[in-house]
Amino acid sequence: MALLLLGVWGILLLLGLWGLLRGYARDPSLAPRWPPGPRPLPFLGNLHLLGVTQQDRALMELSERYGPVFTVHLGSQKTVVLSGYEVVKEALVGTRHELADRPPIPIFQHIQRGGGIFFSSGAHWRAARQFTVRTLHSLGVRQPPMVGKVLQELACLERQLDSYGGQPFPLALLGWAPCNITFTLLFGQRFDYQDPVFVSLLSLIDQVMVLLGSPGIQLFNTFPRLGALLRLHRPVLSKIEEVRAILRTLLEAHRPPSPSGGPVRSYLEALLQRGQEDDPEDMFDEANVLACTLDMVMAGTETTAATLQWAVFLMVKHPHVQGRVQEELDRVLGPRQLPRPEDQRALPYTNAVLHETQRYITLLPHVPRCTAADIRLSGYLLPKGTPVIPLLTSVLLDKTQWATPSQFNPQHFLDADGRFVKRGAFLPFSIGNLLAAGSALERAWPRQSSSCCLPASSSGTICCPRPASAPQTWICGLPQPSPCGHLPRPCVRCLDPRVLTHWKTTRA
Repeated sequence: MALLLLGVWGILLLLGLWGLLRGYARDPSLAPRWPPGPRPLPFLGNLHLLGVTQQDRALMELSERYGPVFTVHLGSQKTVVLSGYEVVKEALVGTRHELADRPPIPIFQHIQRGGGIFFSSGAHWRAARQFTVRTLHSLGVRQPPMVGKVLQELACLERQLDSYGGQPFPLALLGWAPCNITFTLLFGQRFDYQDPVFVSLLSLIDQVMVLLGSPGIQLFNTFPRLGALLRLHRPVLSKIEEVRAILRTLLEAHRPPSPSGGPVRSYLEALLQRGQEDDPEDMFDEANVLACTLDMVMAGTETTAATLQWAVFLMVKHPHVQGRVQEELDRVLGPRQLPRPEDQRALPYTNAVLHETQRYITLLPHVPRCTAADIRLSGYLLPKGTPVIPLLTSVLLDKTQWATPSQFNPQHFLDADGRFVKRGAFLPFSIGNLLAAGSALERAWPRQSSSCCLPASSSGTICCPRPASAPQTWICGLPQPSPCGHLPRPCVRCLDPRVLTHWKTTRA
């Protein structure tokens, strides 16, 4: 026994000496140089400094102490955080493909198993992204036919709103029309608002997003083994499987009987056609078709709903802004006239209000990335596989870029003459070649399917109670239902429905 222990200690000693010699022999210039950061606690790392909610704000506070590039420990995982417009722009534009990978996020590994668009990496991610962007453009997401579909959907929502007879209605209703536009792109068909498939999908998506933003899933992502032992991921996986069951049914309904090279009518049909072609690496097998469709369904509905609900909230909270928008719409368009893309330049203030909404709500606080190779960033050398968080909240609230970053101020997007100005620091989703599918898709179809959803008749107005403060948020910045989920009496001021119509048609 003594000889065995002696042998083990001898092996460990040799391994230690080998590691030291290898370290000395290595080029010192290639050794990792980590940014500064707070000292981590055993097991927890720096989690005690971040809290459970609004972690992006906690990270911004840390950047004030440690600089725009700093290191935090999420449990035992070293993570580099980028804060502020200049450093985020440098990283996302200057590093090109070196920062294009996604770090392994346990819950999404369980959900997508390495497939899909938003949380895959490498060849699968590039193939899925290129295919998705190309397909969406071929489906005409920015063309006049899509504007026509938007206006048709708008009429359906107008009838739904009229059915309330001017009484308060569920705020979630505002998301039905843009979600249907998304489903039209994905499945080639719109759903009746009472269709069981439509109702089930929206309900399940809402439940999944709430679960993904819960403390239990945050714990699971940080300590996956402990989370698996406590089965913290089971509820969200159960709901995801229900969504998949609906998607499988839709997939079978759209599966072509034989290979066809003809024009496609939907994203799902394009995926199925691509899967029938030569695919030696199975990048478009049925599992990845489902994964890509699931990503599109989740992203195309939830970000839209969040933006719309916040837009209503902010317009009611700032009646002077609402009044000025109303005056501009009446002056330029006249009563009952819906704005079209060509009206964009004539509606600078309305355009500024809608851009300011997305800036103010910081819809996506950050989109984590991972170094695909050893890279130099702001004087530091980060080894391959380092998780990096470009903090988009810090860009949208950067004091060097915005006059009043913490206030809702449409003047951020207007020059001295009142003309609309697109700001470089307006990065609600991301920037540069690293936009990946998320950026390309959000800019292609969610913007088009997240604006024009309100009717243009005097009877189809939207009423809100005068809010005292902004609602707290879940994942994607979605307002919680408690302050604004149902619009109670008494109602004050009505939001002109053409505001969000303009948003959709001008950003299509």
